[in-house]
Amino acid sequence: MERVKGIGGIFFKSKAPEALKAWYHKHLGITSTPDRGMIFEWREPKPSEKNAFTVWAPFPEDTDYFEPGPATFMINFRVANLDRMLDQLRAAGVQVDDRVEEYSYGRFGWATDPDGNRFELWEPPSEG
Repeated sequence: MERVKGIGGIFFKSKAPEALKAWYHKHLGITSTPDRGMIFEWREPKPSEKNAFTVWAPFPEDTDYFEPGPATFMINFRVANLDRMLDQLRAAGVQVDDRVEEYSYGRFGWATDPDGNRFELWEPPSEG
């Protein structure tokens, strides 16, 4: 059975994302990159101990990235095998997007929980 390995990112809508980034920088020391938000680096547990990261990113209030869900946030979950996870969810009757996107930093898929909240699944690139 496929399981989530951790949180890959926390994304949320903001009326003023740049001002909010500045507030978090001033009060909590969070420094965001212009395109991805804040990247918290960490290492996966043994035996792999690979470098990894979690993204914290405010999005513009009018973003459609979280659609079709009604939430003002979206959580990105790290997975080891995106295809198996999506197949497992489909087999369980979960609403899963047909689209899968691939970038140099990994593969992405989306599904919706019973409350209608869209969530993202991320398979980081393998180091092989």
